[in-house]
Amino acid sequence: MNGIDRNQGLARQIAGHLQDDIMQGRLGAAERLPSEAELAERFSVSQPTVREAMKILAAKKLIRSKRGPKGGVFVNPPSLDIAAQTLHETTNWLVSLGAVGLADIVEARRSLGRLCIEAACEYAGRDEHKRIEAALMELDHTEISDEDFCRLEVEFHQAVAAASPNALLRLVMVMVNQSLIPAANMISFQFRQRDRVVALQRRIFSAILTRDATEAVAAFDALIDYQSGVYQMAVDQREARQADDKTA
Repeated sequence: MNGIDRNQGLARQIAGHLQDDIMQGRLGAAERLPSEAELAERFSVSQPTVREAMKILAAKKLIRSKRGPKGGVFVNPPSLDIAAQTLHETTNWLVSLGAVGLADIVEARRSLGRLCIEAACEYAGRDEHKRIEAALMELDHTEISDEDFCRLEVEFHQAVAAASPNALLRLVMVMVNQSLIPAANMISFQFRQRDRVVALQRRIFSAILTRDATEAVAAFDALIDYQSGVYQMAVDQREARQADDKTA
């Protein structure tokens, strides 16, 4: 029965077996999967169970369905966006459980952000400059909500990271920017001075335009130092409030 344990969820196990086939290259990119009937026979289960397994794989964006005479279920080609979304969801989960702390967030953002800043100074062209500037221009409006400010801050740093020619670094920065920045901002947004954040981001962008990596990294470090202090202030106040609640 191809390693299927009937004391556990059959659809989940079948999805796991097929996911392994995809990840190990036994099912190639854009390859058509066997039919439901063939998979049901292979795993000695019913076709509805196979259908549930397909839903699990589709939810993970590992497969797609195609209609018509040449239709069927196909393996999705590799995608940085899909991989980034999976990493994003996992990181959000770890942050929400407290497995990733404030110090981890600050250290990761500083180390990886420096690499992106240096790459942007070296490789960013006109299109990348326009994308960074567009996010910066939208950030610099007092009337936008805290939620929009956070979203645009992510877009600014993601636009900087997108200038890197290193695909793996770009992938990791999607996780860092889209998961760690909102997680930290959730704690500290009420203490943050938007004008100071925007001023430091403008300094970063100006240095990227002149390809001055030393100045750009210095401005980025100043931004991280400021945000780290704000995060710590928010955490300290929350802990003090919790202590007061316990003694009340």
